[in-house]
Amino acid sequence: MVLPTLLSAPTPTSGEIKSVCVFCGAGDGGDPIYAQEAFELGKMLASNNIRMVYGGGSIGLMGAVAKGTIENGGKTLGIVPEPLFKHGSAQLGETVIVPDMHTRKKRMAEESDAFVVLPGGFGTMEEMLEMITWSQLNIHSKPILLLNTKGYYKLFVDWIQLSVQEQFIKTKNADIFVTCDTTKDVLNLLQTYQAPETRYGLDWTKKDEENRQSLI
Repeated sequence: MVLPTLLSAPTPTSGEIKSVCVFCGAGDGGDPIYAQEAFELGKMLASNNIRMVYGGGSIGLMGAVAKGTIENGGKTLGIVPEPLFKHGSAQLGETVIVPDMHTRKKRMAEESDAFVVLPGGFGTMEEMLEMITWSQLNIHSKPILLLNTKGYYKLFVDWIQLSVQEQFIKTKNADIFVTCDTTKDVLNLLQTYQAPETRYGLDWTKKDEENRQSLI
């Protein structure tokens, strides 16, 4: 995992959330409810004048949430690595081409005030876990929400609880992310989110030795 050269940023207040990064699958999933909820999320973002930042593309849940935003008058920003762009997937809305996957995640984080995670596969999980890790390390303190459509993230939440039980994760650090069952809950949770105080108090402007001491 490559850590970004970002300074720790404060959690935005409710009035400051103007741009939300959405991580989600490029497939539709096995149940129409996944695409329906993705579209509703995009619609909700548009109706609240919140820009949607995502991985670009027009298919799967990525396409559904982008269409839900655009078709309801909202703005989107797709950030696509050049190899994927050359692969030929059609793009929706404004698109930025970046050289690689690491740059993509860094740019998505910089462009967003919060993160919402929809169902997806390996890529979605990797993006979500990196943002959770960056929060734990105090690179950012932005809201991270999991849209638990059809209980999709139940096993992940169970694994987090097991990790807490086995003392690999601090109890309060399990609250770095919050889950919600429907898009109706997303806006309220974005506005009320508070990053746990048990996160590592690292200052990314300090020297390495100072940060090592703060981990002890």
